[in-house]
Amino acid sequence: MRLKEDLNPTLLLLFRLVVWFYTVVTFLPYQLYTWASVSVGDVCGSEEERAKKAKARSVLGCPEGPYRAVGATKRLVTSLHPGVDTLDKMFEYAATRFPDRDCLGTREVISEEDEQQNNGKVFKKVVLGEYCWRSYHEVFAAASQLGSGLASLGQQPKHNIAIFCETRAEWIIAAQACFMYNFPLATLYSTLGGPAIAHGLNETQVTHIITSRELLETRLKAILIEVPRLQHIIVLDDTPTSWPGYPRGISVHNMAAVQKLGARPENGHVNEEPLPSDIAVIMYTSGSTGIPKGVMISHSNIMAGIAGMAERIPNLCEEDTYIGYLPLAHVLELSAELVCISHGCRIGYSSPQTLADQVKSKLKCTKQDGTASPEIMDRIYKNVMTKVEEMNCLQRTLFTLAYNYKLEQFTKGHSTPLCDRLVFRKVRSLLGGRTRVLLSGGAPLSAATQRFMNVCFCCPVGQGYGLTETCGAGTISELWDYSTGRVGGPLVCCEIKLKDWVEGGYRSTDEPHPRGEILVGGPNVTMGYYKVEAKNQEDFFVDENGQRWFRTGDIGEFHQDGCLKIIDRKKDLVKLQAGEYVSLGKVEAMLKNCPLVDNICAYANSDETYVIGFVVPNQKHLLALADQYGIQGSWEELCNTEAVEELVLKVLTEAALAAQLERFEIPRKICLSPEPWTPETGLVTDAFKLKRKELKTHYQEDIERMYGGK
Repeated sequence: MRLKEDLNPTLLLLFRLVVWFYTVVTFLPYQLYTWASVSVGDVCGSEEERAKKAKARSVLGCPEGPYRAVGATKRLVTSLHPGVDTLDKMFEYAATRFPDRDCLGTREVISEEDEQQNNGKVFKKVVLGEYCWRSYHEVFAAASQLGSGLASLGQQPKHNIAIFCETRAEWIIAAQACFMYNFPLATLYSTLGGPAIAHGLNETQVTHIITSRELLETRLKAILIEVPRLQHIIVLDDTPTSWPGYPRGISVHNMAAVQKLGARPENGHVNEEPLPSDIAVIMYTSGSTGIPKGVMISHSNIMAGIAGMAERIPNLCEEDTYIGYLPLAHVLELSAELVCISHGCRIGYSSPQTLADQVKSKLKCTKQDGTASPEIMDRIYKNVMTKVEEMNCLQRTLFTLAYNYKLEQFTKGHSTPLCDRLVFRKVRSLLGGRTRVLLSGGAPLSAATQRFMNVCFCCPVGQGYGLTETCGAGTISELWDYSTGRVGGPLVCCEIKLKDWVEGGYRSTDEPHPRGEILVGGPNVTMGYYKVEAKNQEDFFVDENGQRWFRTGDIGEFHQDGCLKIIDRKKDLVKLQAGEYVSLGKVEAMLKNCPLVDNICAYANSDETYVIGFVVPNQKHLLALADQYGIQGSWEELCNTEAVEELVLKVLTEAALAAQLERFEIPRKICLSPEPWTPETGLVTDAFKLKRKELKTHYQEDIERMYGGK
């Protein structure tokens, strides 16, 4: 996506002369460097050549597959190292190899204060200091003591234990303790409501739960009476040390106290080492389609998944630092952090807010890797573009010229060190200045956002595809693949087949690309849903070779080079009254690129002839639009004004036509939401996926209004 150029011809000529002069001066050194890197260290050729190579192929030669990575056509990979087949062995291997390296880092909280927003809401503003690091040896010892302490409190091997906590270093320490002592870990999102929390705790029949002080007091305490089996609550915070006022039969302990208990010589419990087939995690989904389901993930499932992911991140080593901020109760974040631990990287914990804002004290003097949801990347993209709009004319002109020039060079596989140094260094500093790799997963990433991140943050931005049911593993694009809208080829731990979906009009015989429902098979495919046998039989199956498969419900197409593109989802496809099929996810992905839109949910009723939408508008752009047309009022009044709805709809329609949506796909009516959709509102999941059922209930009156009161 090029930025619009409305530039002074003299400035344009000057910029091109500077670029031409720089190109001439650096041409010979660049060619020599490229020749040396190809002839000495890169048997695969240049990045441009590697990008064109086949990533996967159909092992049977059939258009439906199964497709495997070129490096795994004979055998799927099951682990990173021979004999390291469980998570406790993996962490012990890392702690033995990198004992004194930094492992987990947390920023010191200097102060907290309440900050009132323009809309009257109060947010807690935290002032953070530098990172405090714990070594691999220290983390291993802490996890071992905690596991022994939990055993002293009566936790039994192969009996479930729950963790209900925000992403933080102690989460990983607690998880490693459970892996060591073979306590299957039931993970719950920190934003789940009371009924969902109680459901997960009662279904897994836990007697012990690990949580934080805040979640204990704000969410867990209110539902304790609904969880009769619960006996012990382990709080990860140091204070307070006594916990009065809890129901009889429930004991509350600080993590430090449990570790001291486990460190006593008389409590030196011998841990029961897990088998690869034992359950490591029962991961509850975020509940986007109803009551959260617990996915049973074995040690061997996770080991295969992280082996597949690691293969797609070249040169991952102990010099790297990973930014951890997504929910650890989500398979993407847990797998990413385990990949990093297996390679001796250090993990510094942050938050989506500090990533999106211009804050100081990022991870300094390190190479950084990170995973992000498209929601976070879109937030960063819009934040930077807002800053660009606020630049003076000369700065904005220089940024636009540099952006479009670099975009042109990037698509050819060429680097632009001059632009990176002079123009994009400040933008890149938003993520610390040394970001090496960014991976996106959890939902489709728009081409515009992906290209913007490529250009401005001066690093590869890859997309991946996977599900909780496949340990997050499925595909990841190679870092030198410059295409957008695709999720790469299958990982070396799995294979993918396409199944015809005749009703939706998708077949493996389609031209120019075979299409169908995506089926994922391999050692990373999980054991199924906890206590939901009917759903297991519907979604999982074992083939004649004994391999386990998962039916994803997503529709994909394979390109000639073996890369997969997600083009639809069964549950997102709605048939209108006139017979046209509308992909709601596709409509939303296209319209979220509009600057006026912070979030959008498309909706269609099969009894109607058109699509409608619910929109969370971008406050700055909407206020500017209203001011342009002389419309006054508070934020809430503007969002509920019919004239403003019509103006926004006009802009959305123009954006939809520019994105080449069909007329029947474009929302004909919309309603504006003055309140953002957050996990706390219950309208999106912790991974910011839309909860369509809850959104439909929330906007029922608006749906009836937009469909003429029917």
